[in-house]
Amino acid sequence: MAQEQTYATGKRKSAVARVWITPGSGNVVVNQQSTDSYFGNIFFEQKVDKPFAVTETAEKFDVKATVQGGGKSAQVDALVHGISKALQEVNPEFRDSLKKAGLLTRDSRIKERKKYGQRGARARFQFSKR
Repeated sequence: MAQEQTYATGKRKSAVARVWITPGSGNVVVNQQSTDSYFGNIFFEQKVDKPFAVTETAEKFDVKATVQGGGKSAQVDALVHGISKALQEVNPEFRDSLKKAGLLTRDSRIKERKKYGQRGARARFQFSKR
């Protein structure tokens, strides 16, 4: 009598969220903590609720997620990406609304590497004429 569980991964910068979705009452648990205790910011909580608002499935799924790497903001974006991908797996009809809201697209902006002979990715060493 195993519950139907859907798994997906979400990514943003160096943050990776592993998300499991099961039919339930709307509980969201991140790294064994509730979203308000883990993120501690109401804007982050609203971001996490966005995929459910777009698909009109608020309080219909329980989410269990583990998030590693990056900062809190990148972790929230990775979590939202993972939840969106899992909702799409549950019901393929959600794809259009999630895609239109931009929740299925992985944000590919990452830190540019430092180049040799330079101080950073773009910054050069200080130049002296004399």
